[in-house]
Amino acid sequence: MLHLALVQKNEDVGGGKLQLLARQQSDHCWAVINPESTIVTDRNSLHEGLLVLVDLSDNQEVQSIKPAQDWVLTIVQKYLSHGITPSFLQEESARIEEWRRDLTSQSQDLTRQRAEFEARRDRITATEQELEQQKQRLERMAEQLKERESELKQERRRLEEWEQRLEEWEERLREKEEE
Repeated sequence: MLHLALVQKNEDVGGGKLQLLARQQSDHCWAVINPESTIVTDRNSLHEGLLVLVDLSDNQEVQSIKPAQDWVLTIVQKYLSHGITPSFLQEESARIEEWRRDLTSQSQDLTRQRAEFEARRDRITATEQELEQQKQRLERMAEQLKERESELKQERRRLEEWEQRLEEWEERLREKEEE
């Protein structure tokens, strides 16, 4: 695991020690080591006060050490030369939080609108079903009226036939009375 360390002289053994300052958690995320810990190294070629990147194994053995100068310059170039300051990052964070709140609000609005739409659709469906039932009732009533009208026409024809017979009988009766 990669660490940022400060080289110190170890007067006791004549070598050096590395004061671990930060640990890499992911590609762009580092965590400060608090309290700082130290690792003894037998490398005398490192100058006291030098910042180094130390690759440590799982059991805290030094696998590699290299100067941190290029790494620090990359950070300065990448993040600090473009005006990326802590206040800028706070502003960006606040703006992102505002966007998140806006998106949450929009999502809630969409959910509410969807629920209203579904309720309207259900009411329209219920109204369509009621109208279909009323239409079927009206069609049945119209059919019944046609049947009743047909029956009435037949009754009227019979009545007219009876009236005609009655007139004929009355005519015959009058003729018989006149005789």
